[in-house]
Amino acid sequence: MRLELNEAINHCSLINDSYNSDINSLSIALDFLNQQNQQKKKTIILSDILQTGRDKEELYEEISSMLQSRNITRIIGIGRDMVKYAGKFQIQKAFFSTTDEFLLHFPISSFQNEAILLKGARIFEFEKISQVLQQQAHETVMEINLDALIHNLNFFRSGLQPGTKTMAMVKAFSYGSGSYEIANVLQYHRVDYLAVAYADEGVELRKAGIHLPIMVMSPEEQSLDTLLKYNLEPEIYNIHILTLLEEAIARNQTSIQQEVRIHIKLDTGMHRLGFTASELDDLLVRLKQNPDLRVQSVFSHLAASEDAAEDDFTRSQIGQFISLSARITGMLDYPVLRHVLNSAGIQRFPEAQFDMVRLGIGLYGVGANREEQSRLRNVSTLKSVITQVKQIRAGETIGYNRKGRAEKDSVIAIVPVGYADGLNRRLGNGRGRLYINGKPAPIIGNICMDLTMIDVTGFCSATDSPASRVPCPEENSPASRVPRPEENSPASRVPRPDSIQEGTGVVIFDDTHPVTELAEAIGTIPYEVLTGISRRVKRIYYYE
Repeated sequence: MRLELNEAINHCSLINDSYNSDINSLSIALDFLNQQNQQKKKTIILSDILQTGRDKEELYEEISSMLQSRNITRIIGIGRDMVKYAGKFQIQKAFFSTTDEFLLHFPISSFQNEAILLKGARIFEFEKISQVLQQQAHETVMEINLDALIHNLNFFRSGLQPGTKTMAMVKAFSYGSGSYEIANVLQYHRVDYLAVAYADEGVELRKAGIHLPIMVMSPEEQSLDTLLKYNLEPEIYNIHILTLLEEAIARNQTSIQQEVRIHIKLDTGMHRLGFTASELDDLLVRLKQNPDLRVQSVFSHLAASEDAAEDDFTRSQIGQFISLSARITGMLDYPVLRHVLNSAGIQRFPEAQFDMVRLGIGLYGVGANREEQSRLRNVSTLKSVITQVKQIRAGETIGYNRKGRAEKDSVIAIVPVGYADGLNRRLGNGRGRLYINGKPAPIIGNICMDLTMIDVTGFCSATDSPASRVPCPEENSPASRVPRPEENSPASRVPRPDSIQEGTGVVIFDDTHPVTELAEAIGTIPYEVLTGISRRVKRIYYYE
């Protein structure tokens, strides 16, 4: 079984680690509970720990000590042993003999703004509790493998020179993977910096208990006061934004407790944001004149670090960065971090690691080339279920504008995922495929806002289906009157569902069918697909 993190009722987080009940796994689960900084209150719902062979009084004394050492707020114990040894626990507590007794007598609505760890032996049927606590969501979900995320982080770290720091990109909802859920893991595993695009993303992390330094890459005028309030560090890319920041500092002088840390962006050929060589003199004058500012880092952005055909250009960018950054660092009397490499550049240009590197798409499992991809693990799985199966006669149309047309008697399945969830509409009409048990099912017709139709005829047989499967049309109904060359010929019968039925799982992308394949089908990049997955799609975080 795996440990899962889900959204729960009343702004709670639910860690479901049921059916894995022993003292060692309890310690691991408690450590994960402690990583959740988004809620200060932490509750464990724990059943009797069975068949340990240990003295029970000693066992529950140890459990009590484990909870206290990790600052757990409250325990809800379920089971006869829990009730018997309730006196061992010196924190907030409530005890019940059975799960049903807990559900009957404990006010579930009292769970508010807390992280809840659910851990019980199988006999206690804790799935009843998880069903009550877990926030309801529609059947399309994105699963985030935190083991894979950590693996990818360690893979890139393994290629770093000693002392090189790591900055992790968590902008755009961590490339679609989540907000504080990802940041908590990265903070626990000691990355040095986080980076977001806009101040509100950084504020969300601060409110969730993230204390790591956070760089804001696109600070806006209206967000500068908030940025200062939450100790976020802006990227400075021209004199105008520097002037606006200085004005904000003057307005907030009484509330600022220390120098304001900034990050200077240099344009070395990307020609997006950043100071050019001709603009540096003005910048240096302003920096000398303002003691309230501290340059935390100087950096630039490589335009094509993953493309071997552009390596000469990349090296010229690195050369420009060395000379331009030296003009800034040479003027200052304190150390300044330098960084230029993104995920793709870490392996390809190790000589340019400088003081820090920035991990982006590689952290989430997308490599710069085949060799690197083989070393990374997929982080995200987007999946759904079939909600209805239909038999379609030859010549009938499917979906909006009648774009889908059955060339032969067919079976289609309807899946509750659409372009409002992030399934690009360009994947419709046979361009894209979803997967059932690893087998492709072409998308038929236009993708709808909330639904997609797939052709599952190839999953079906022409023989009678079991009674438990979706019923076929009555023999004499209009839907059944399809011309048949031979009444008893299997090839002539209307296809009938075989392994396909309501509730059958469907994969949009996963380890075997990665997001890169889906991106290629519509001529885009994995970044667009991942960041396009709607927030209404429930994220489930898990350790294996």
